[in-house]
Amino acid sequence: MRELQITDKAKVIAVLTTRDDYAKEELERLVETAGGEVVDVLFFTRKPDPSTYLGKGKLEKLKALVDAYEAELVVFDTELTPSQQRNLQDFLDVRVIDRSELILDIFAIHAATREAKLQVELAQLQYELPRLVGAGKVLSRLGGGIGTRGPGETKLETDRRRILRRISQLKKELKEVEIERQIQRKNRIENRVPVVAIAGYTNSGKSTLLKSLSDADVFAANQLFATVSPKSAKVKLLSGREAVFIDTVGFIERLPHQLVESFKSTLEEIVYSDLVIVLGDLSDIRRLKRQLKTVEQVLAEIGADEIPRLLVLNKVDLLDPADIGIVLREFPTAVLISAKRGIGITSLLKHVERALEEKENLYELSIPWDRWGVFASYRDHVTVISEQYEENLIKVKFICSQELYSKLLSLKLEGER
Repeated sequence: MRELQITDKAKVIAVLTTRDDYAKEELERLVETAGGEVVDVLFFTRKPDPSTYLGKGKLEKLKALVDAYEAELVVFDTELTPSQQRNLQDFLDVRVIDRSELILDIFAIHAATREAKLQVELAQLQYELPRLVGAGKVLSRLGGGIGTRGPGETKLETDRRRILRRISQLKKELKEVEIERQIQRKNRIENRVPVVAIAGYTNSGKSTLLKSLSDADVFAANQLFATVSPKSAKVKLLSGREAVFIDTVGFIERLPHQLVESFKSTLEEIVYSDLVIVLGDLSDIRRLKRQLKTVEQVLAEIGADEIPRLLVLNKVDLLDPADIGIVLREFPTAVLISAKRGIGITSLLKHVERALEEKENLYELSIPWDRWGVFASYRDHVTVISEQYEENLIKVKFICSQELYSKLLSLKLEGER
């Protein structure tokens, strides 16, 4: 897995293709997360040049900025074609990267598990492959040495074959990890453990929420993409039953498609969940709608747009009390919480249980005393409404899914009334 090796506080010139303040602030935070510092910004909002993206005048201005600041890196907030990136580097004589490569680098920094490292490396190689063509004179040299006289194979062809072999190997290894994930998912489904996925914009507090709900050992930090490896934890709901909560990869505008593809098996955890908590960040109300829209777009892209939602707005402790009413008028169904302070967590659990129960039904069984232990082993997966003890039977009313009820019947729990 490759990292950009951005040195600490490297001087970076940012090129913005919009005058949107939000886009500017987000790119600056991405650069900061990768270890650099944006020392100046160049705006270019015209039609891109197919050769260098920038027009001649802007290109000269960018060169002057690079020289004046002795900048080490230029970052574009858009995606560059391989030829644009190459031509820019030749002209500016510094490294040039685009938004996708910057985000891939941040994922590489934060990938901690074997699965995440494999996924990030696969995304990086898929990004690099089309950029091999003409990527410097060294790639056009012939392979040589004793016993290899003649035309031989170009360095470009050698690198391409090496990358393709590595991509194939990574896909094979990820397939093995995916099979393990499918087995875990199958066991949850068979035991009818409800699954609640936490989805949200990066740095909205997903990891902090999971930690608050479960006391799980989850890394949480105030930075973009602090965690890229999904974490899951069992959470005891207010009724006593358990549910599995999953903290997924954070979303961001224009998430590189290579990452979406590489993290497909991870993101599928959302697709197979019973409920999606869409987590929003109240620390900047101006950006909230935009971030929630991005989350919904990614959910639709991965096929999770039909799963029931629960809108939860985090960091209410940072909100001016006068603004709470405005937020509730704008988002009347939202649950307001502070995952860090533990505010609103009980209310959140009530809403989660209510949402899960909407997918379930009320059932009644008359269970012989000698079969009660079998039913009791499923107590964490049902919500018991009442128990009535009789001479030979226990009549129990409970809420669960149709699938679990069918399984309980298959265990021959129902006795003669």
